[in-house]
Amino acid sequence: MQRLIRSVVVLLSVVAATAVYSAGAGAATGSFGRSSSHVVFVQNDSVAGNQVVAYDRAPDGSLTQAGTYATGGHGGVLAGSVVDHTASQGALAYDRANNLLFAVNAGSNSVSVFAVHDDQLTLEQVIASGGVFPVSVTVSRNVVYVLNARNGGSLQGYRVLLGRLFALPGSTRLLGLDPAASPEFTTTPGQVLFSPDGRQLLVTTKANGSAIDVYAVDVVGYLSASPRVNADPGAVPFAATFDREGNLVVAEAGTNSLATFALASDGTIALLGRATTGQAATCWVAAARQFFYASNAGSASLSGFRDDHGGQLTPLGNTQTDPGTVDADVSSDGRFIYVQSGATGKVDAFAINPDGGLDPIGAVTVPGAVGGEGIVAL
Repeated sequence: MQRLIRSVVVLLSVVAATAVYSAGAGAATGSFGRSSSHVVFVQNDSVAGNQVVAYDRAPDGSLTQAGTYATGGHGGVLAGSVVDHTASQGALAYDRANNLLFAVNAGSNSVSVFAVHDDQLTLEQVIASGGVFPVSVTVSRNVVYVLNARNGGSLQGYRVLLGRLFALPGSTRLLGLDPAASPEFTTTPGQVLFSPDGRQLLVTTKANGSAIDVYAVDVVGYLSASPRVNADPGAVPFAATFDREGNLVVAEAGTNSLATFALASDGTIALLGRATTGQAATCWVAAARQFFYASNAGSASLSGFRDDHGGQLTPLGNTQTDPGTVDADVSSDGRFIYVQSGATGKVDAFAINPDGGLDPIGAVTVPGAVGGEGIVAL
């Protein structure tokens, strides 16, 4: 009964909110955009004015700039960061069901919502992030959560309706991390992401706790009052994704490793496998079918792994990139991987071979993107 009452309250609040769109957004378009493919979107996180740059992807995987779109907010820089200003994964997220793109504005404490029309974007909304310094955003089943990094970290929930976000009343969750811990770029939380079925929400805490927090998600989108805290001592879990069996795959910066875990329905995790990269500053991870690629910011490289079954990882070797390897994403057809190099503001493109090896295609320089993070490949 309590859940039903809350559902009705949320529905009424969302309907009422349709008349009160964000001041900086354009008029409602009445559509969520149209299906997009063969496009790569890159966020530059510029403190002078955050932008998303769109690139067309050719059949050979090469990129051609198609447009630049202001988010209506500003990027931000965590203290101590050099090539990774938000020190996070998931600063840009694509909602395939509604054909929307979400971008965090770390310096403005806001989130931008774009309708996607092939390689073109229409800014529909800029909405408060519900906390300070948003660094990561995730979406599942019309529910969106934003991770705010500063002041001990917090989460804010939203529902997607008519191509816009509406805050879920009472959905804020405080992570309770030490706000005075330093250096800031390694002690703020790194990523928020849904489990494949959308029933759990995970947060990596990096060096501020070195844990993976797991919240239960109810049918409306509300989180459990507190998370299951899974300690990963000394590992510094930074970024994560999932394999084809639903196992959690985590880039661990403290040990420069990739680790796999079984995720139980009660939020506990159990180690399945761990493999070191032999590189420096292993912080990001991208999935391509049974292959995984970890970004090593300190070594300017991608480390490849194969996960055939049960979370057991087989190293595939390292591939050089431009300096400051950070966030990466794989095209929806699994043929190409695109990785941001924070030291140069470039995006490096690679073709993924059937055996998981990588062949370089070339690079593009993203305007104003030195230190920037956030990439989506369609």
